Amino acid sequence: MFAKPVEAVIFDLDGLLIDTEAIFQEAMQRVARTMSVDLPVSLCHAMVGLPQSECDVLLRGHYGESFRIAEFNDRVDRHAEETLARHVPVKPGAAEILAWLSARLPLAVATSSRSSWVETHLGTAKLFHHFKTYAARDHVERGKPHPDIYLEAARRLGVDPQNCIALEDSNVGIRAASAAGTMPIMVPDVVQPLPEVRTLCIHVARDLHEALGVLRKALPC
Repeated sequence: MFAKPVEAVIFDLDGLLIDTEAIFQEAMQRVARTMSVDLPVSLCHAMVGLPQSECDVLLRGHYGESFRIAEFNDRVDRHAEETLARHVPVKPGAAEILAWLSARLPLAVATSSRSSWVETHLGTAKLFHHFKTYAARDHVERGKPHPDIYLEAARRLGVDPQNCIALEDSNVGIRAASAAGTMPIMVPDVVQPLPEVRTLCIHVARDLHEALGVLRKALPC
């Protein structure tokens, strides 16, 4: 199944391991209503997996230069953090796949979120200990879909990207993982793989339970 020997596995975070995409979409919709603007679901979906700077470009393109982006972002972050302070929802199968893989291979996170987000929410979710290292948006010059975050995660692991499996939930993330030379598996969350993105994947799993089943069969015990 894998073109190269597998020496490590790199995970995206939001929408893959922790169920935050829905929380952010609800927060964005809520803030947009209070600012008396409509936020199409299609625009929410277009921002999945992108770093904040790229999301800002999409927001300006939709609302115009006069839109109060800083205020919007601050209020969205505040609403999302209030929700996550009460509970960090873990995706079904996350604990199981991480436990099985971390007993066999070094793991890393490659995320468009900032470092503090990774440490706080993976720690609260009691998943942080499974990872040898992580690469966040503030560690690299360019965010996804550029390969930089995946290349940095592989560098921190001390493994060639070509010998890494990457698990992602978004089209943007799969493009980044593929551009880095990894072997991508997609586990879609709020968006399904585009046809051209599907061709970049070695497998598209309906959930993390299926992804674990695939890895159990394909990797040595």
